[in-house]
Amino acid sequence: MQENKISLLDGNTLELHYWFEDDSHSMNAYVHNKCEYELLGVLKEIASSFDAEIIIETEPLAEGGLRRWFKIIAKEENKKATITIALIVALATSLLITPLTTSISKATEALIEKIFEDDEIKELEKEKLRLEVEKLRQEVQKNNLLNKENHVIKKKRSNFYETLENYPKVQQISFISENDSKDRIMEEKTVYRKDFKEYILTSNDLDPKEIDDAVIEIIS
Repeated sequence: MQENKISLLDGNTLELHYWFEDDSHSMNAYVHNKCEYELLGVLKEIASSFDAEIIIETEPLAEGGLRRWFKIIAKEENKKATITIALIVALATSLLITPLTTSISKATEALIEKIFEDDEIKELEKEKLRLEVEKLRQEVQKNNLLNKENHVIKKKRSNFYETLENYPKVQQISFISENDSKDRIMEEKTVYRKDFKEYILTSNDLDPKEIDDAVIEIIS
């Protein structure tokens, strides 16, 4: 019997796995909540860059260190929304595992192209959705997440890793893009404790950027 092929467009869930120095399956609640607050902020900022309205659902914790799932749901139900969700999960994974010394654009270009080369999208392009797919591709290309890393994301990612850096129990973390059935869409990406510092800002000085009619969000 032929197995069902897993499409990159099915990637609607991000698994966050905390790996501990011992065999326990619990962690400090304040540390846990702080990390996930920052992670949710990253997901929200990526969705905002696509003008996408999303809902993020969580599922019960699992053992194996400590595992947590974040399922992204679009408020609109159409093929463009499905593609956008896959992009949000893929971008979040890429941004969270890319250190400060590495260009975000270089790290994500191949990943984005891989999604747009998915067989399911090629089939959509044969249908009446060709213009919608092309429009979304253009949005990704001009997206400031690829051209110049978003300052909010950079700070929230730094807060995430700084929290873990100050909590010795966590020895590494990993991120996995999955579908509804918890099948892996992409390979597991791991960041080890020795590398946490490569994601932490050494100061709060970010490149200045002028934006007319900006809404100011204070990030502590």
